[in-house]
Amino acid sequence: MNFDLLKTFTTIDDKNIAYHVINDQISVDENRKALAKKYDFDLASLKYMDQIHSNIVQIPSKDISKYIADALVTDLINTPLLVMVADCIPILFYDDILGVIGVAHAGRNGTYQDIVTNVCEIMKNDFSCDLSNVKVELGPSIQKCCYEVSPELATIATKNFGNDIANGRFIDLQQINKKQLLKNGILEENITISKICTKCSNRNYFSYRRDPHCGRFGGLIMLRPKLEL
Repeated sequence: MNFDLLKTFTTIDDKNIAYHVINDQISVDENRKALAKKYDFDLASLKYMDQIHSNIVQIPSKDISKYIADALVTDLINTPLLVMVADCIPILFYDDILGVIGVAHAGRNGTYQDIVTNVCEIMKNDFSCDLSNVKVELGPSIQKCCYEVSPELATIATKNFGNDIANGRFIDLQQINKKQLLKNGILEENITISKICTKCSNRNYFSYRRDPHCGRFGGLIMLRPKLEL
């Protein structure tokens, strides 16, 4: 492995890092500058998304920062990828053999539209990843204890993903994504799911269901050149 991997989930301590939830662009600029300093990356190289609750995956280029998408995949070194959430699932993908990384925003729509399958297909077809080598982390997000939806949406979930996915109107987005990842050949031992519920755990993460005026925290991943000793 000729690279090192940075991967983390930011917290409320890192403040809001999303432009779309606040009119004060200057504060977001400053928060992102602080994040770049904290994790030692060039802010100009950051790739992020105008997230639209889709299953669209983009492969970023060196000269464009923002993409209309809900997932990104790259093998570029020193190119951090950022996904922003406040209850939706921030998902990090990494093949630490080939040096390929990805992020995905899996809310209800993205989950129902199987966004993780699209990421897996890009990693396999465009970057030659063996999916049995790909590791996936589902970060802090709203959990089955708190994710209540309409009866119609709960019915769609059980019909398409199994009766174990819902408890009445409370559905388990994490388990839906896990099933989809396993279907694509991701090994169960390579899937990590945070047990932190952003709504009820009182942990240090933004939650839209708790506060519709909240900011966004992020999932961040980047490949760095391995330092020669």
